[in-house]
Amino acid sequence: MSETNRIFRMMVCLRVRYMKLKVVIHEAEEGGYWAEVPSIPGCATQGDSFDELLTNLYEAVEGCLSVDVRDLAVSNKCKVMEIAV
Repeated sequence: MSETNRIFRMMVCLRVRYMKLKVVIHEAEEGGYWAEVPSIPGCATQGDSFDELLTNLYEAVEGCLSVDVRDLAVSNKCKVMEIAV
């Protein structure tokens, strides 16, 4: 079995799980809301409404956790994979 097929079979067998994060939501003095994610230093966002805040939170967490693989120094023996947690 090739390495690619083995990895694919492992991925099919995995159950998808999602990371749960606690966020602290504040009412902004000027109106609207702002939130911070204590487990991700520097990860914060705001929104004029609660719904906008939630949308912005997902984008902020994704942005804080994302890394551009072009910036990674890896050898040709390494593989870069994306996983869901």
